[in-house]
Amino acid sequence: MSLPVFTGPTISFLSKLFCVFSLFSLLFHGVPISGQYDITNIGAIINLSSRVGKEEKLAMELAVEIYNNTSSNRKFQLHVSDSGGDPLQAYTGAENLISLKQVDAIINMDEGKEAGLVTELANRAQVPILSFTATSITPQLASVRWPFLIRMANNDSLQMQCIASIVGSYGWHRVIVIYEDGGYNTDLGTLTLLSDELQAVGSEIEHSLAFPPFSTLSDPKTFIQEKLETLYSINSRVFIVLPSSLELAIHISTEAMHLDFMGKDSVWIMTDSITSLLHTVNSSAMSSMEGIIGIKTYFSNTNPLLVSFLINFRYHFQLEYPEEENSEPGIYAILAYDAVSSVALAIQKSGNNRSNTTSRKLFLENILSSNFSGLSGEIRFEDNELSRLTTYEIVNVDHRRSLNTLKFWSLECEFSEDVNEETCQEKLKISGGGATGGHPVPVLGGRVYWSGGLERVPLGWKMPSEAEPLVIGIPGNATFEKFVRVGVGEPSGYCIDVFRKALEKLNYDLPHKFESFIGEYDALVQEVYSEKFGAVVGDVTILDNRSNFVDFTQPYAESALTMVVRVKQENRTWLFVLPFNRDLWIVAIFAFVYTMFVVWFLEHRSNPEFRGPWKNQLGTAMWVTFTTLFLSHREGLRNNFTRIVMFVWLFAVFVLTSSYTASLTSMLTVQRLEPKFSSIETLRRSNKKVGCDADSFVKKYVEQVLHFHPNNIISVKSEYDYPEFFNNGTIEAAFVELPYEKVFLDRNGRAGYIDGGVKHRFGGFGFAFPKGSPMARDFSRAFLKLSEDGTLNKLEEYWFPSSSCSNPSSNSQCPSPDSDDRLSLKNFWTLFLVTSLTSTIMLVFYIVDLIKTFRLIPPPGTTSGMDDSLWNGMKRFGMYYNEGRLDQSRKGPFSSPEGNVEMFISSDGGYLSGNTPRLGQSTPSTDIQMPKIYSNTQKRVLRLAYSFPS
Repeated sequence: MSLPVFTGPTISFLSKLFCVFSLFSLLFHGVPISGQYDITNIGAIINLSSRVGKEEKLAMELAVEIYNNTSSNRKFQLHVSDSGGDPLQAYTGAENLISLKQVDAIINMDEGKEAGLVTELANRAQVPILSFTATSITPQLASVRWPFLIRMANNDSLQMQCIASIVGSYGWHRVIVIYEDGGYNTDLGTLTLLSDELQAVGSEIEHSLAFPPFSTLSDPKTFIQEKLETLYSINSRVFIVLPSSLELAIHISTEAMHLDFMGKDSVWIMTDSITSLLHTVNSSAMSSMEGIIGIKTYFSNTNPLLVSFLINFRYHFQLEYPEEENSEPGIYAILAYDAVSSVALAIQKSGNNRSNTTSRKLFLENILSSNFSGLSGEIRFEDNELSRLTTYEIVNVDHRRSLNTLKFWSLECEFSEDVNEETCQEKLKISGGGATGGHPVPVLGGRVYWSGGLERVPLGWKMPSEAEPLVIGIPGNATFEKFVRVGVGEPSGYCIDVFRKALEKLNYDLPHKFESFIGEYDALVQEVYSEKFGAVVGDVTILDNRSNFVDFTQPYAESALTMVVRVKQENRTWLFVLPFNRDLWIVAIFAFVYTMFVVWFLEHRSNPEFRGPWKNQLGTAMWVTFTTLFLSHREGLRNNFTRIVMFVWLFAVFVLTSSYTASLTSMLTVQRLEPKFSSIETLRRSNKKVGCDADSFVKKYVEQVLHFHPNNIISVKSEYDYPEFFNNGTIEAAFVELPYEKVFLDRNGRAGYIDGGVKHRFGGFGFAFPKGSPMARDFSRAFLKLSEDGTLNKLEEYWFPSSSCSNPSSNSQCPSPDSDDRLSLKNFWTLFLVTSLTSTIMLVFYIVDLIKTFRLIPPPGTTSGMDDSLWNGMKRFGMYYNEGRLDQSRKGPFSSPEGNVEMFISSDGGYLSGNTPRLGQSTPSTDIQMPKIYSNTQKRVLRLAYSFPS
């Protein structure tokens, strides 16, 4: 509670004004209460030997005095019974108040067993009792069992929720709870409630330490010291002190400081019942509480009633108790004042008669129906309990031994800077940790003074030192030595390097030493649980059953069960046909035949090399088409259409042959690997033997999950035994984890081993720490940093360099068996379309030109170009195309007197007569196509003869 402090002229003026007011009250109202007034007796049970009791007594006296001064016909008389902290004495005092003083209500400021006994007595006497005992939860049917019990304190549920929010936000997973058993107000319900709230944020109570009531301890120092020494074996260093007496809390903090429980990385959190009274602690006692986090109920210092009360209280407290150093009131003094106010207002509404049962119940109902603004805030009750949402002030004892306000906490706003904010900031979501737990969130800000003067957020864990370093267990018989290698000197390997790089990312030192362990990995993890090792570093797979005993870090390497088998020997006789698939071969052959036909058709009439017997013509056309890319042919091309066709065909053949050569070269130089066994079912049905690591969980997994017979599972002690077992036929397959497979194939991949394509994923490789250890969270965060800056990749490349066959499923040098890299029609369909269209277009152009020329030649014996028979015309066109001439089978009226006259056709489709050359057209000797029946000498003579005009 932040209470205003007045100094200087202000307090002097207020003091004088209060003295005048007090003197006036004494003259007119301070006389003994006589019979002219209606007397109301109010009882109070207080431990007057304590500072709290002194404050409560004075606060109630001030409340009674104010109400007496403001009432003209009713006076209140306060009867105080000193309990002395003794339950029996409190019970006797309650009997006297009820029977002798005949009080109308009892205000019981004692707690614990004292409160329980007094409550039972007052309930039987049907006297309303206002209790300040705060419970963890409101017992069911409490209003039925104790109808006259009125609780002036909120239950502890909100306070426990506030503590859990702090613990969860900083990622402290284990806490130690300290409380005063039966001496104050702590019961099993409070522990249960705190445990539930901590579990909601991913934390738990590791140990609880109960102390008897402080008043019963004959030698508090020795007893407390012995109890605290039992905490040495516990790793958690987050201490939560539940509601206890202030004296016990001071002695605990003093002894804890001497035993080094309040050093660095320790956290102490104290509840409202202690923190609200720290203003009464002297400087020497406060020195042992430096760095604690305290929670106290917040009261608004802008309440004018509270401001007036503070001035009045300080003045009277200094007069009545001059030996006390501090005159500030605590929370119980304020609640005591409000309790008297509740009773006074209810009495005014109830009237004078409260002797019978009906009037007492009416009086009780009037108290429960109270609804007014008191010093502590709004006063109203629900189910016989004070009902209001409490705001807590979170304070911190700094190195100057003073209290500093850090934050405010409420159910609506959670953590906030100012309690008077009209709109709450967005609630901070607190989530628990685990193997990949959330990172600490400094919800209390950066002004916290932590125990030991630590400048960073404490880990709340027993941290190693140079004298007691962290003992880290490592596998002493790792199957694959590249991960962990134990030798004469310091251990080495990929896992060790990852650990050392992660240490560089931590913001604290971690003295440690390695200790090798020979045995199974499950047993190695159990050594952390049994506290022989403080951590395990190595190629430890994160499994569910292991995480029940330890906390794992985030995985730093992927893990999955894989199968390694021999490479299947394949038949390579027909390898040369594999570069092209079937469809491509068919289309390529068709394109070749079609192009061969087009070339022959275009060259047949004009090129003598394409004439002669059909067998010779077919061979020439095939030879020219097939060898056009490789040879310079003696057969020259005479037709321009042919040259265009061959140009496009040449380009297509060049592309096809280049692609074929490249693909075939790849197939000849890189072997296509196919596993001998590609499924687990095949191995299991054929009763093949398989190998796996002897000390790994894999053996059990292969037997229980993959259902291999135990007799077919061979344990392998070393990575070097796997090739030997394969070679001598002991095993047909090996089941290893993915990182091990990479190492094995890197070393033996070219010796005929391949990944079998089986993947069963696991949680990955991680480090193991004790349950609740913050180091698991910190190492997980370090792994993220190593991954983001590329350090993990560099370490993998260093220890496991990339090899051509270390990862067959993803490396082009070792293609997977189910991949098909052959060239298909879809790669070249546009190329075939272009060459086919080109050949077809050139063929059409040539035929059209040939038909046009043919139509200019009249049939023998006619004067027109029309024939009386279509069939004869087609025969003559075929003869015209094939022979290059038209024979006159009969004489016409214009036939030559010399008989048959031969007409020679030029290469462009025109004709020349032996008797009548075409008008205006010379006939170059190179363009005359001679019939095949003449010799070369005869052809030269005829060309010379036709060159003359006559």
